Amino acid sequence: MTEDTRPKTGQEALTLLKEGNERYVDSLSNSDPLMQRRPGLINDQDPLAIILGCSDARVPVEIVFDQGLGDLFVIRVAGNVVAPSQIGSIEFAAEKFNTQLVVVLGHSHCGAVTACVETLINPEKYYSPNLQSIVDRIRPSVYNLHELATANGHDVDADELIDRSIRANVRMSVSQLKHGSRALEDLTSSGQLLIVGAEYDVDTGKVRFLDS
Repeated sequence: MTEDTRPKTGQEALTLLKEGNERYVDSLSNSDPLMQRRPGLINDQDPLAIILGCSDARVPVEIVFDQGLGDLFVIRVAGNVVAPSQIGSIEFAAEKFNTQLVVVLGHSHCGAVTACVETLINPEKYYSPNLQSIVDRIRPSVYNLHELATANGHDVDADELIDRSIRANVRMSVSQLKHGSRALEDLTSSGQLLIVGAEYDVDTGKVRFLDS
């Protein structure tokens, strides 16, 4: 979407969504194999993977992994943080659909991680209480990196700290899923569920899977 075509008001944006859905419904009757699958998904789904990703509009999960309708069970939240609702959603999909893979998908230029780094560099930085709650969930993964970066008394390279913090945050979320839920812990220890971390590069489109 270019600057010229971007809606200027919420009502204009709503109109674009309505028009887009009309085009989607019209396409359901064509011969596209993707659309032909839809009737079989009305009563059930069988996703091959569960993705806990960031809400960032630049990371459309089905497109990034070239998957179609019903292929992925996607949970998106700013900073791909782990909270009870996300854990419950993953437990549901793993147990209900026997989905055996969870991917925690972070990404470069993550605004939520950037906000957390900014609060460490500048403690006077203010965010709304709700946004702060997301920052607070990311903080443990970033704090030690910030302490190491400042230990020698030099200025912090914010960009480098953000890049490293994005991966640290993904790894922390993976650990929280593996050890923060008895149901998921039992599934992983029995080999019925694999939980991995990954980072999407907004610049290149490449997904890098991280070591456990």
